[in-house]
Amino acid sequence: MYRFQTLPSVLGLAISTMSFAYAGLIGGMSSVLAQKTIPSCQPPNAGEYLLLVVSPTANNQKQLRSALPPELKTITCKYLNETVTRVGGFNKIDDANRWARYVSNIVGLSAIITTRPTTTANVQPQSQPKPPQQTVSYNPQALGEGYAVLVDYYNRPELVNSVQQLVGGNVGFVSYGQRPYLLAVYTTNQSEAYNTLQKLNNGGFVASLVDSRKVILLRSTVRL
Repeated sequence: MYRFQTLPSVLGLAISTMSFAYAGLIGGMSSVLAQKTIPSCQPPNAGEYLLLVVSPTANNQKQLRSALPPELKTITCKYLNETVTRVGGFNKIDDANRWARYVSNIVGLSAIITTRPTTTANVQPQSQPKPPQQTVSYNPQALGEGYAVLVDYYNRPELVNSVQQLVGGNVGFVSYGQRPYLLAVYTTNQSEAYNTLQKLNNGGFVASLVDSRKVILLRSTVRL
């Protein structure tokens, strides 16, 4: 498990014929319209582990569906700024973990595992979360390869202490999909990442496991 040291960084990327041109124009318009109709992903049910497979192209989506058994329900939707395939729902993190590995090995696509706890630790969602208060300069840094477990803190920076106690270490502050999150853990150990995700879910936190290469570190350690 990688532990950050405190950094002075903060909170806060020749058409040949007229008929061919017309066909290309209509095709482009259809493509734009199709993109606009992609719905937002529905959140998981309480206690459910949801697999969101990053699949930006129609070919990605076709390959994924052909590789999955028909009993797994799939739908293309938007999660943050990503086009993903929402794969069923799993009651156990081990099941979601197994299918995430399968998708990565067989189809070559990365997956996000997200969950919604049965209780939410008295968290009330807010439309525009505010970052925990900080006093140093803003200096974003991209995380490297590995796994990041993120916690949606819903405009309640006091949750930092609770997350720190649960994971037994420092909590960072990051941006993912242009939204702020608490960073519970950044690690190259897959098992550790999944265990932390499950621990947070059991503790009543809304958490996600994502590809750390898409996470921007704003502050390595949050101090209230």
